[in-house]
Amino acid sequence: MSAAVTCVLAAAAFASLGLVGAGVAAPLIRPPDAGRGAVIAAQGVAPRVPACAQCHAYDGASEGSGAFPRIAGQSSYYLDKQMRDFAAGVRTNAIMTPIAKALSSEEVADVAAYYASVASPFLPLKRGDPTLIKRGEQLAQIGDESRHLQSCDDCHGPGGAGEPPAIPYLAGQYAHYIAFELQMWQRGFRKSSPDAMEYIAKHLDDREIAAVAAYFQQARGAPQPAQSKE
Repeated sequence: MSAAVTCVLAAAAFASLGLVGAGVAAPLIRPPDAGRGAVIAAQGVAPRVPACAQCHAYDGASEGSGAFPRIAGQSSYYLDKQMRDFAAGVRTNAIMTPIAKALSSEEVADVAAYYASVASPFLPLKRGDPTLIKRGEQLAQIGDESRHLQSCDDCHGPGGAGEPPAIPYLAGQYAHYIAFELQMWQRGFRKSSPDAMEYIAKHLDDREIAAVAAYFQQARGAPQPAQSKE
C-alpha cells in the first residue's frame, strides 16, 4: 500500500470517528464557544472536571515535563476527536478518560475551540544526542524502505507541521510524550489508526522511537493556530 493511500485511509478513519465520537457522543446543539472553553480550561467544571490548565497550562504549552502534550494550535477537530476517543475507550488514559466522560459534547467542543485558537510560543527545548536526532530526521523525512516504513512527513506534513484538520503537528512536541504515545500504539492502548500509526509503531524499535521523538522535539516547523489557516 502506498504512503499516499495509507494517509488517505488514516484521515478517513479519523474523520469517521471524529464525527460520531465512536457512536457515543450526542450531536452539538450550538456552535463551539471558545470563550466558554477558556473558562473551562482555567477553572474546570466543578465538581466533576478539574481545570485543563493544571496539566496543559492555560496557554496550551503544557507544564514542561513532557508528561502532558502541547495542545496549543492543534486543530479543534483533532482535539475534539481525541476527547471522544478517550470517552469511548479508543484511547486509554487514567487521567483523561474520566475527564472526557464527564464533559458534555458541547463542553468538549468549547475547550477544543479555545485551545485551537491559542498562539503559544515554542520555547527552546533541550536537544538530545545529535546522532539520535540524525536518525530521527532520516525516519521523519525519508522513512526506511528496507523496513517498509514510510516517512512521518508523508502524513504529518513537511517538518512535522501537521495536516489539519485530522493529522496533528509534531514539530515542537515534547519528546517524552511522542515516545510514550508510540509505545501506547505498540501495546494496543491506542486503537485508532491501525493501518498507519499502529503499524508504524510496531515496526519501530526502542531506539528508533527515541530518535523520532528527539528529532521532532527540536524541530521548529509548527504551524500557526488552526483558525488562522482557514
